[in-house]
Order: sequence, then structure tokens, then C-alpha cells
Amino acid sequence: MKPAILIFALITVALLGFGFYQGMYAAPTEQTMGNIQRIFYYHVPSAWTAFVLFFANFVASVIYLFRRDARSDAWALASAEVGVVFCTIVLITGPLWAKPVWGIWWTWDARLTTTLVLWLIYVSYLMLRRFSEGQQTATLAAALAVFGFLDVPIVYMSIRWWRTQHPQPVIGGGSGSGLDPAMWHALLYNWLAFMCLAGLFVWMRYSIARAEQELEREQAMQSLRGAGISEPQMQSPSIKGGR
Repeated sequence: MKPAILIFALITVALLGFGFYQGMYAAPTEQTMGNIQRIFYYHVPSAWTAFVLFFANFVASVIYLFRRDARSDAWALASAEVGVVFCTIVLITGPLWAKPVWGIWWTWDARLTTTLVLWLIYVSYLMLRRFSEGQQTATLAAALAVFGFLDVPIVYMSIRWWRTQHPQPVIGGGSGSGLDPAMWHALLYNWLAFMCLAGLFVWMRYSIARAEQELEREQAMQSLRGAGISEPQMQSPSIKGGR
């Protein structure tokens, strides 16, 4: 592991530990829900981190569609994979929070349903990349990612557009909304920690993806040489991912 990556990893671990302390001990206990509300400091940062990663996937996919650049394709794959992980955390922590507060694990309200649809879109994206064969796989996946990202603003705005099981927005809501300053600190420190963790994972997955691309390119070059074709003009192949 490169020294810079190692230092970044140590900083990330320290931030995760500090964020845990802020969420579990420093932040005050919520008056209505009690200690179960502390899931908030992991549920919400996971959702925000997933949104950022899906946006990165969207940008990389658009670049790939215009440039057919192997690096942008690798970034798209890496950000989507890590984004699905954080979106999965959202779907796990949500019911764990809902059961004690609402009395149910799940309900088909707008926020929950659109989040599940978002998760399914990007799982489908990864399955397409993993199991589809052919030269157009990366292009089809990029197109799916561009259209799939449209669900992100729908998820975010769902509790503003529709009446849902979720309460009205605590952050950026109307009068009476807002957080205690200590709660804000816990939330933001955990989000910073999650973003650093996501960045570390994306960089590691991107490095693996680029190595896979170079290996596939070298294998293709050797195959062409074996067929008697010299100095082929070819781009680095896009990877399917999920290997």
C-alpha cells in the first residue's frame, strides 16, 4: 500500500472513531425517540454518501459516452459498486430505526419505495456489467446509469412532494425544524468519515479495475499477434466489473 493511501486510511479510521463518539455519547438523547434516534448518525450520512457516489457514477458515465475513455469507465464502475454498499446500509438501518418508532419494519411510502427502486437500478447496472457479453456492455451500462440517476433527486424530494410515513424534513424544513448543534456536529463528522471511507474504497476498486483493463488489453494484443496482426490500433477495453 502506498504511504499516502496508508495515511489516508489511518485518518479515515480516526474519523470513524471520532464520529462514533460524537453520535453515541456527545450528541444529546432525542426527547421523543430516545437512544434509537442515534441510528440517524449512520442512516443519513450513508444516504448522502450514496447520493454523492451515484452522482460520480453519473458524471463518469456521461464522460464515457462522449469520449469512450477507459478511465472514466473504471471510475463509473468503482463509484457504482461502493454506492450500492452505502445504499444497502440505508435500507438496513432504515427498518431497524422504523420498527421501534413506527411499529413496522417497512411500508410502501414514497421515500422508502423510491430508495428501493434506486438500489435496484444500480444493482441492475452491476449485474449488466457482470453478466453481459459484447463490446457494447459499457455503453449500455453508462446509458442505464445516466437515466438511473434521475431517481436520486426523486428520493431526496419525496418527503417534500408527497405525504409519507417519514416526518417532514429536519434539515432545510419549515419552521420548528432543525437540529441541536451537538447533533449537527455528530452528523457532519460521521458524514465526513463516511465520505473518506467511500473515497478509500473507490480508489482501491478503481485501481483494480484499471489493472483488469490493462490485463484484458494485453491479452487481446497477444491474441492478435498470434493471429499475425501487428501493431493493432485499439483502445483499452472497458471492463465488465464484478469479478
